[in-house]
Amino acid sequence: MATVTFSKATRQYPGNDKPAVDALDLSIEDGEFLVLVGPSGCGKSTSLRMLAGLEEVDAGRIYIGDKDVTDVTPKDRDIAMVFQNYALYPHMTVAQNMGFALKIAGTPKEEIAKRVQEAAEILDLVDYLERKPKALSGGQRQRVAMGRAIVRQPQVFLMDEPLSNLDAKLRVQTRTQIASLQRRLGITTVYVTHDQTEALTMGDRIAVLKDGLLQQVGTPRDMYDTPANRFVAGFIGSPAMNIGSWTIQGRRATFGDASVALPDSVLAGITPDDDGRVIVGFRPENLEPATEGSTSTIPVKVTLVEELGSDAYIYGKIVGSEREVEKFGSGDGSDQVVVRIPPNAVPAPDSVVTVQLKDHGGHFFSHSTGNALGR
Repeated sequence: MATVTFSKATRQYPGNDKPAVDALDLSIEDGEFLVLVGPSGCGKSTSLRMLAGLEEVDAGRIYIGDKDVTDVTPKDRDIAMVFQNYALYPHMTVAQNMGFALKIAGTPKEEIAKRVQEAAEILDLVDYLERKPKALSGGQRQRVAMGRAIVRQPQVFLMDEPLSNLDAKLRVQTRTQIASLQRRLGITTVYVTHDQTEALTMGDRIAVLKDGLLQQVGTPRDMYDTPANRFVAGFIGSPAMNIGSWTIQGRRATFGDASVALPDSVLAGITPDDDGRVIVGFRPENLEPATEGSTSTIPVKVTLVEELGSDAYIYGKIVGSEREVEKFGSGDGSDQVVVRIPPNAVPAPDSVVTVQLKDHGGHFFSHSTGNALGR
């Protein structure tokens, strides 16, 4: 096992104006499960491939432990990859697939058999060792791919969206298995996904990328409670944070008929470049029915109620939003606000529900830079 360090690591593809990964500085601890997450094209898979040696590093360095592996061939980096498409040999049995890399490396047959058996027991594959991939389900094939990585006993696991080909229910089941397995083995793991729910539930820490740039690194709770900027705030969380630009009026921010008080720490961070505006964000679960004397009142006209049994969600628009030039809603570019409510308090469509921010339930960001205010 080992640490992993990206030191100003950069990859720029020929013909592109901007780097796919731009001066990435990231340190991953020994035995840590780190998730690289972001939208398509953000550079997460390129970062993983740079670590694996499958992409050139145009500037900067990459280290595994104390060893500079920037120019080391993939086979000499002591890493094992798990891919999205499993990459199993169809003519080989499960046992042969799992032990193939060891066979190529000249490992004695007895040692191969021992490692394959151990991995099969960990992954509950003992009964499938003599089957071929076509006789397995998608989840079982993914476990075989995991087993092939485990038997190599590498210093680092690299996983590139390994659950993308599974159905929703199996994906949930398998992600818990992978997270539990990693903690049991204690092997440093870098996991790439575009699914922020996977990132929140699996990782010890999360690194969010956008346009090749690292936006924030922290624990799932850090990302959720204290996003560093508008992008991280809108990307992490499901349903997405309600977020958009509001007008500053004295010590308050307004949007349509909604109004919230701005904390002193936020007001102190406002600059002339913000042009009298501030980005306001609040998660669906950070709202509650407004009370008399509330410091924030947000009237929402209900268009739809989604009942989920244990929870219910109101979908609607802030009253008076038609007077605003910019949109405000759940996710960038949306004008639909989402509010989580108890399932026994479902309002009727077209009614108006007035809610307020719970204590510490608001997030505020600079209109000019997008960076968090009041932190």
